[in-house]
Amino acid sequence: MLAGDSVIHGRGLYARCEIPDGTKVIEYVGEKITKAEALRREERRRAAQKRGDDAGVWIFELNARHDVDGRSSRNTARLMNHSCQPNCRAEIIRGRIWLVAKRDIAAGEELSFDYGYALEHWELHPCRCGSARCAGYIVGAAQRWRLRRKLRGQRRTQSKIENPKSKIR
Repeated sequence: MLAGDSVIHGRGLYARCEIPDGTKVIEYVGEKITKAEALRREERRRAAQKRGDDAGVWIFELNARHDVDGRSSRNTARLMNHSCQPNCRAEIIRGRIWLVAKRDIAAGEELSFDYGYALEHWELHPCRCGSARCAGYIVGAAQRWRLRRKLRGQRRTQSKIENPKSKIR
């Protein structure tokens, strides 16, 4: 992998050579922390984000009890960006987080995966992947239809506010 500038989000990872479908591309490494500690760190991250800091999300869900904080500079996988049409997927293999090619990847192609964020905090995570299937916000693929429906409802409401129909005949 090669780190470089990314149109998705500042920095990204790129394939140095062709990567066949199913290949373990890179391991997501970092400090193993409890869910309670992950919540504390997420609250600090949100506070920093409100102050205007670019507070990236590095916490990766490992299992029901633990997460991995990948903030460490030794975790090159933290540079892999989200895409609504990713070329990699995350897999937990024997207690380790691997990013695995979900199709053949060409040399020079930016590596990406679906971050799978919950719908609950969609407004906090705008998506800049630019794919044809982009929902505009980073949410897991299984939740994108709900987000699209929510956004359509908001646009309809906003349109009614901006262009109310006259009841005078």
